Amino acid sequence: MMYRNVLKNKSVLYYLAGAGISQLGNVLAGLAFLFISYDLTQSASLTTVIAISQAVPYLLFGLIGGAVADRINKKRLLVWIDVIRVPIILSLVVLYQLENLAFWHLLVVSFVIQSLGCFYNPAYRAVLPLVTPIVDRTTVNSLLDTVTRGVQVLTPVFSIVLLSSGNTIHFYSIDALTYIFSAFFILKIHWVEPIHEENATDESNHGVFQSIVSFFQWVKGEGTIKNLFSATFLMVFFNTWVWQVGLLLLLLQNYPSQGEEFYSLLLGWYGIGVILINVIIPFFWKNLTFTLYLSGSIVWGIGIFVLGFATNLPFYFLGVLIAAVGLPISSLARVYLIQTLVPAQKLGRAFSFNAVILYGSNVISLVLFGALAAFIEISYLFVFCGSMMIVCAVFYLIRISLTEKARRKSVEAFK
Repeated sequence: MMYRNVLKNKSVLYYLAGAGISQLGNVLAGLAFLFISYDLTQSASLTTVIAISQAVPYLLFGLIGGAVADRINKKRLLVWIDVIRVPIILSLVVLYQLENLAFWHLLVVSFVIQSLGCFYNPAYRAVLPLVTPIVDRTTVNSLLDTVTRGVQVLTPVFSIVLLSSGNTIHFYSIDALTYIFSAFFILKIHWVEPIHEENATDESNHGVFQSIVSFFQWVKGEGTIKNLFSATFLMVFFNTWVWQVGLLLLLLQNYPSQGEEFYSLLLGWYGIGVILINVIIPFFWKNLTFTLYLSGSIVWGIGIFVLGFATNLPFYFLGVLIAAVGLPISSLARVYLIQTLVPAQKLGRAFSFNAVILYGSNVISLVLFGALAAFIEISYLFVFCGSMMIVCAVFYLIRISLTEKARRKSVEAFK
């Protein structure tokens, strides 16, 4: 009933459809960049360069994209970016058909597409609070995460047909179609751009970089948001390498002949767990708090910790399931807090800064723990990272508790 009522809002329905179709294109294009770059070069190093090219734009332009998204009409920005991306991605299909496709073409297009995403993603995220009343926000966030993660889990399965027929290049053709459909759905969404307050109007007269600086100055005075961003950096930093790389290496170490199959199986199990938890969360919580974010992070960390002691397959399934319970609670709480605590005219910058934190911590984690893995047993890294996630979350919980006690004492003293 709760989900049915939310979906009666046509703008929400179009928003979710646009997000789902965009995610389909993103996953297919991401796979194509990796597969085709390896086919062209037969080089693991150059294929890694393609992967890095998809993260670097967010470190370079992430904050600028958010500032721009806060300053101009979001619908116009989103539709134009979708339209522009169609010929850019189709250029790879044309070059392939002409037998002129080279690695540098992939590198340039990958960089350009992700750079456009730096402007597109924060603007799209900032639209959701404008089409959703606060009472429905947790439910819509849950649906959004369910749709995007569901597409992410299922798309590689459906892509097997194109892979087996040797038509990997047409992943890009499908991606171009998703941009067209996405633009159509965006045009169907109705929202009213936020009316800027007096101080926000003054801010809009500043340059892009000045607006970024003013955002950071605002964050300094917002305790919960500031703690949320710093905690997010730590949680993602300790999770990224062990989850994206370490789990596969651990399985290959313990199951040399079946490691990849078990890894795929565990990812499917994880995807199912995350989707189920996403669906359940709105039935228990309407308002998500920083305390809930930290509680989810503790559960998430316990899952990573358990994987460090896994000695058989059921143990791996248990650790992955625990992580699948904690991560969506933490993730949804973070998005909800940004949507509710950040003023509408600053949401683009908030989501872009959140993306910069995620990509930045990803890169640092991959480099640092990737280097440490050459000297330290992988299972030890799991235990360490899981422990640190738990310790960091508990630290912030204690900090919240002490702050609340100090506030109560000051109020009592004033009375």
